[in-house]
Amino acid sequence: MGLTRGSVVLAEGTHQAKVGRCDPTSLPPGPPTGRWPLPLSRRRREMSSNKEQRSAVFVVLFALITILILYSSNSANEVFHYGSLRGRTRRPVNLKKWSITDAYVPILGNKTLPSRCHQCVIVTSSSHLLGTKLGPEIERAECTIRMNDAPTTGYSADVGNKTTFRVVAHSSVFRVLRRPQEFVNRTPETVFIFWGPPNKMQKPQGSLVRVIQRAGLVFPNMEAYAVSPGRMRQFDDLFRGETGKDREKSHSWLSTGWFTMVIAVELCDHVHVYGMVPPDYCSQRPRLQRMPYHYYEPKGPDECVTYIQNEHSRKGNHHRFITEKRVFSSWAQLYGITFSHPSWT
Repeated sequence: MGLTRGSVVLAEGTHQAKVGRCDPTSLPPGPPTGRWPLPLSRRRREMSSNKEQRSAVFVVLFALITILILYSSNSANEVFHYGSLRGRTRRPVNLKKWSITDAYVPILGNKTLPSRCHQCVIVTSSSHLLGTKLGPEIERAECTIRMNDAPTTGYSADVGNKTTFRVVAHSSVFRVLRRPQEFVNRTPETVFIFWGPPNKMQKPQGSLVRVIQRAGLVFPNMEAYAVSPGRMRQFDDLFRGETGKDREKSHSWLSTGWFTMVIAVELCDHVHVYGMVPPDYCSQRPRLQRMPYHYYEPKGPDECVTYIQNEHSRKGNHHRFITEKRVFSSWAQLYGITFSHPSWT
């Protein structure tokens, strides 16, 4: 055929070279890795399987977190359950026998806190007092006790104007002193009793005591006292003795209502409380009924929402209003306390 062996080898090599340089566009498209693509149905099955795996992991994590939250909540409720007094550990000392001498320290001058009223009324800040026309009845009381910055101007027909004692929390000091014509000059015979943690009331520089003393320079007839650190501890001990709960460990603050009630029991033979709702009021109130927490803040928070949130909250510091009211209910007969508008009987 005219071909040598070398020509045959050369021809084979030329053929192999042509095969190696084949046009890639002539091949079907494939993945960058050079693997043949998976069938569409298989890829869909794998994607579905991955979604199911992710969903399963999410469900498991959600279930674990839910169980942890429920466990923590139940544990907290077991340790610091509020709403009943079954945890009471002992009967406290008779409040009538508490010594007043060192309990209330004069901030202005060297006066001594008046020691006794036969009949006192506590006028709460509740909106239940609106429309009651109780002003004249409250005015006739021997001693009238009010709280924080609850005003009488514009509301005297329902809450009266007479103020013998005003119990003020450390957080309300500036709100009271910023309106002297309402709280200091309007009823100059008022005795102020300020309460607060010692680190806020008694610290040497910038203390609230100094703020009150400066106000006394402008209003020389102002009479003011601070609850002593020792008496503050007694208030805590009283709460623990009545409820079986440690105030600090349960993340709660005693309310101004607590301080006011104890002070009234100390100073008065008989106490009549206007506007305070009973401890079970919010569990029985119609849901659509709304009552502002303060009579002077008609657009403020709802009374029962405030009570319930404070009672059951576990984060931060809150008042245990409902528990305090259960304690007051247990004191009613013991200390001659009556409640009206609404009545507790």
